[in-house]
Amino acid sequence: MNRSLQKLAARREHLIAQAASQRVLLSQNAHSWRKPLAIADKGLNVLRYIKHHPIVVAGGGATLLSITNPSGIAKWLRRGWLTWQLTKRIIQKNHP
Repeated sequence: MNRSLQKLAARREHLIAQAASQRVLLSQNAHSWRKPLAIADKGLNVLRYIKHHPIVVAGGGATLLSITNPSGIAKWLRRGWLTWQLTKRIIQKNHP
């Protein structure tokens, strides 16, 4: 085997060993991030659910509000209706 092929083989072995040690180190570092990332993932799933099911979330909020403060539900319904109407008008104005 000529000298350049020997150098390439040695370099290859060194890189393989280096990649193996980096994989071990990455695995050790990633282990400490598993729990925080799992919590963040659950939070993102909640936000996605709210985005795709806003009526269900609003209904649940209205139900909770009516249970905790029955007299305040009318005030919040009026505010919600006003917000809905204003949003509709703004959207219609920007997208003819």
